[in-house]
Amino acid sequence: MTRDNPARPLRNESGIPIQPLYSAADVEASGGLAMLGEPGAYPFTRGIHPLMYRKQPFTMRQYTGFGNAADTNRRFKFLIDNGQTGLNVAFDLPTQCGLDSDDAASDGEIGRVGMAVDTLRDFEVAFDGIDLDKITVSLTINGAAAILIAMYLAMAEKRGFDLKRLRGTAQNDILKEYVGRGTWVFPVEPSIRLVGDTIEYCAEHAPKYSPVSVCGYHIRESGATPTQEMAWGFCIARAYADEVIRRGVPVDEFAGRLSYNFNIFGNLFEQVAKFRAGRGLWAKIMKEEYGATQPGSMWLRMIAGGGGGGLTLEQPENNIVRGAYYALIAALSGAQTMALCCYDEAYTIPSEYAQRISLRTMQMLVEEMGLAETVDPLGGSFYIETLTNQMRAEMERIIAETDAAGGIVKLIADGTIQSRVSAQAYRMQRAIESGAFPKVGVNRYRSATEEEHAVEMHPYRADDARAQIASLQQVRNERDAVAVARALQRVEADARTGVNLMPAIVAAVKAYASVGEITTRLVGVFGRYQEPLRFDHRDEPELAA
Repeated sequence: MTRDNPARPLRNESGIPIQPLYSAADVEASGGLAMLGEPGAYPFTRGIHPLMYRKQPFTMRQYTGFGNAADTNRRFKFLIDNGQTGLNVAFDLPTQCGLDSDDAASDGEIGRVGMAVDTLRDFEVAFDGIDLDKITVSLTINGAAAILIAMYLAMAEKRGFDLKRLRGTAQNDILKEYVGRGTWVFPVEPSIRLVGDTIEYCAEHAPKYSPVSVCGYHIRESGATPTQEMAWGFCIARAYADEVIRRGVPVDEFAGRLSYNFNIFGNLFEQVAKFRAGRGLWAKIMKEEYGATQPGSMWLRMIAGGGGGGLTLEQPENNIVRGAYYALIAALSGAQTMALCCYDEAYTIPSEYAQRISLRTMQMLVEEMGLAETVDPLGGSFYIETLTNQMRAEMERIIAETDAAGGIVKLIADGTIQSRVSAQAYRMQRAIESGAFPKVGVNRYRSATEEEHAVEMHPYRADDARAQIASLQQVRNERDAVAVARALQRVEADARTGVNLMPAIVAAVKAYASVGEITTRLVGVFGRYQEPLRFDHRDEPELAA
């Protein structure tokens, strides 16, 4: 709604009407407190642990990575020295797309938006001097995830860490790539197979490692509503679970290592209710639909932080304030891990200065603002409990609608989901441009002559790219070429026979086969994904101011 037409009904981004006042009667009418429970107990609406941050504050895991492995290692250590408690690794576009740095298609992109990785040698350099028993690592990689997971496990094993105890996460959510980011490599079906291979392999060899972080984040960034973000994320998680169960792996052997990456920007109360509703619904799905019996299998374990889509190029310092609100929402929502965007990320790779501000913002919530003192502090609010029930019901409706239309895999493969979120993103952009959807500093409170505020831009250094290519060539010259050829032949053979590919990929990365070499063999068997193009013009509910 726009503020100059108060008679029209106000709705949040999920399309749920917002009343001017809430009471106990509204909570009861929306479903009551049946799904509330206690923290640490089914259905976990109030949190997955009894004491939550009172026992252990959320992990602070800033997203970082750029240039080569040595550059990234220095930034890792800077963040750890400043109190960061986890690492969240960004990879450059060639690595994300399964290309080596010396591939012609990589020209101009080597190390630009993340760390360049070609072989196991890069992982050995990137994590040198970092205690992987104390600092858990999240790998933001999807199309080439099986290869990068194999590299991480091989690097950890080579350094003497016990894989049975090793913790960490890989994003490895290929279905959302088709919707939200585009760093796919293979068609849908073999990509799901690879996700299943990583889950099955880690369940046996690295049981504390989380090989998938289902990423509603990027679906939301692409134009989905908050309830669609959660509902379609759950549909994607179910698709991966179905693939692993089909292989004969019991749900309680892998479900506890599934995790989520969710987005935060927009209305504070809608975001908090989104996560409370999602926890209860995911627990219900795992218990009633999949027959999970272990509490950990029903937990919605999530990383949440600022959504880059909420940041603005205009008046960039406002993003510092937005980031503080995003962090507050994540803490009030009960996130296990927080990755807070930096004020300059609308422009560039974050500077050390900007990353330290975001890290200090999270630390203030724990150390100064009292966010770690009690569990679910907004629980019991008439508004929050009503909205939680309403958003859970809307998520269930979206899931049922998706299933009835053929399921999430079909709707992503034929471009239906992509079409819908693209159309919604278009409508949102028009609403921002027209002022119908307020954005402070963008379509509200602009000065006739805006002051220029310098943002430190991260440079692209061609010399570093050439050094990365030289390093790759050195590895190729030093490795055992016969062992590499044998390992790559096994990868191709296993891809054709349908067995779990992870043992062959692990053997290949240990022989220092490159990302591009392994990907090329798999493309020879699977082919490459071709994106379907559609556009959905359906109207959406009016957005709240």
